[in-house]
Amino acid sequence: MYKIEQPIYFYFLIIIPILIFLFVLVLWWKKNTQKKFSNSILLEKLAPNISVFKSVLKFVFLLLGLTFLIISLVNPKMGTKLQTVKREGVDVIFALDVSKSMLAKDIAPNRLEKSKQIISKIIDKLGSDRVGIIIYAGNAYPLLPITTDHAAAKMFLQNASPDMVSSQGTAINEALDLAKTYYNNEEQTNKFLIIISDGEDHQEETKQKAQDIANEGVKVYTVGVGTEKGGPIPIELNGGLIGYKKNRQGETVITKRNPEILQAVANTANGSYIDGNKTELPVKTIEKVIGNAQKSEFETTQFSDYKDQFQWFVGIGLLFLLIDVFLFERKTKWLKKVDLFDENKKK
Repeated sequence: MYKIEQPIYFYFLIIIPILIFLFVLVLWWKKNTQKKFSNSILLEKLAPNISVFKSVLKFVFLLLGLTFLIISLVNPKMGTKLQTVKREGVDVIFALDVSKSMLAKDIAPNRLEKSKQIISKIIDKLGSDRVGIIIYAGNAYPLLPITTDHAAAKMFLQNASPDMVSSQGTAINEALDLAKTYYNNEEQTNKFLIIISDGEDHQEETKQKAQDIANEGVKVYTVGVGTEKGGPIPIELNGGLIGYKKNRQGETVITKRNPEILQAVANTANGSYIDGNKTELPVKTIEKVIGNAQKSEFETTQFSDYKDQFQWFVGIGLLFLLIDVFLFERKTKWLKKVDLFDENKKK
């Protein structure tokens, strides 16, 4: 397991493209200046030992040396062993609706991105609590198993999209069923399920599923995103809008938030419904609920004994710089003697 101690030094890598630009600019200036001075045949006779290839090679070694030295500044570290530690917290599972209707832009930037913002901000407020992420549309899929690695949770969250599910719809009951498999019933932790959706669920058994999960001690909080007025569902190709979803009659489909089903699920499962159109409201509400919940002790494994690895990058960087210093721009004599194509005889 690696971690970066000073990631801010990665900004120094901007030097590399700047140097490449300047190097290309100098080569172009030299070539144009030489053309004004004389033709290529005469230049070859005046400076027969100058090698353009070697000058480029020297520059490549210089760039490699600088790159490795910059990486050494961020000080990569590697965990050398796993150790079991005890923590106190609760289990929080996020069920994110990734159906096509979540792409509607009746709230900015769209319902799905607003939902990701809410989840990300809630994760930032958690302490040593464990988190897991489920995505669902017509079916539910595990995006991230329950973990204490909040950074990984946020990384996986950003990749969630409608393209990750095979069938469309808004099957909240599927998410409820999958969520039950996330919790370890042997550990008496407080269990929370946060469902974020526009609520367009049309399955009759959803309330019963909510009751089932409540019977297992899970408190369900639902967050509704979208407006009751609604908006069209965009169809995009390569990031560009090409139209809106239409029904069989050729009319544009308008998707609307349905808070009633979300309220019913939350009330049935000992939770509450929260309006998610303003990010701070669900974040503060859930932060308060989880903060006041009784914490249970659980065991988790994590890497420890992180050791500095910067010296390897310093060594490799200095090696490339030494090669650059001792590599001359003149042609190598023994290579000049190698005449693979009998060019000397032709002359």
